[in-house]
Amino acid sequence: MNVLITGSANGQLFHELLKTAPATVNILDTSTADSARLDIANADAVMTFVETHKPDVIFNAAAYTAVDKAESNPTAAYAVNTVAVQTLANAAAAVNARLVQISTDFVFGVSDGNPFQIDAPTAPVSVYGKTKQEAEQIVVNTLPQTGSVIRTAWVYSANGNNFVKTMLRLMNERGEVGVIADQIGSPTWALRLAEAMWQTVSLEVPGIWHWSGAGACSWYDFAVAIAEEGRAVGLITKDVVINPLRTDQYPTPAARPGYSVLELTRTWDAFKMHAPHWREDLRLMLQELK
Repeated sequence: MNVLITGSANGQLFHELLKTAPATVNILDTSTADSARLDIANADAVMTFVETHKPDVIFNAAAYTAVDKAESNPTAAYAVNTVAVQTLANAAAAVNARLVQISTDFVFGVSDGNPFQIDAPTAPVSVYGKTKQEAEQIVVNTLPQTGSVIRTAWVYSANGNNFVKTMLRLMNERGEVGVIADQIGSPTWALRLAEAMWQTVSLEVPGIWHWSGAGACSWYDFAVAIAEEGRAVGLITKDVVINPLRTDQYPTPAARPGYSVLELTRTWDAFKMHAPHWREDLRLMLQELK
């Protein structure tokens, strides 16, 4: 099975997809230098590559994820998160390939305090969320039988840049950090997300799905867990003070969901696999990082 993975070779999801790839998979190499990798915003390059190499599966691990910068530069966000997804969907359709698109909890709006069901109405409150919501519709409309969308949240890994590694660095440098305590979600180890992506291919499950770590916490709770688990494995070497902050104490250009926990049981049933609790995965990831 020939598989095209878009995105940076240094990215956390790209790395985990490679690590969890079945032995029977051939990952198509788009270049030898990261800077020359396939640019999904270049429609001609995408179509030429796909028609030449005819992948069986396309994993779109590329995205414009600078949530705050997207507010002042929406054109760049739409080019990568929306327009390029239409290009990938068209290319996949041309060679009858499956496309697996990663989406986000940011497609939802105000919550009633319960986890968002897969079919809950979307109402994004940021440019980033709107670009990803439109991409979802592109995939399900263009590839109703061979397109899969996986919404996820708060992704971290031993590779790439993410909240966990930032917290470890700041805790060791400063010994004191302030973290938002009134935004609730579910941390997701990129390795588990990669495993779920491979499962969508194995079971051929089209449509929109949810995948994150099980359970929920605030960013503050997440930081406390990082400090405790990081200290246990020797990644943090000093006592750390973690101060809870309200969202209004740390204003950002883009609005963030106050509660964006994703309902997971329908995906677990369809994928025939369950996500471990987020803290269990955090512990395993920190052991790997150590």
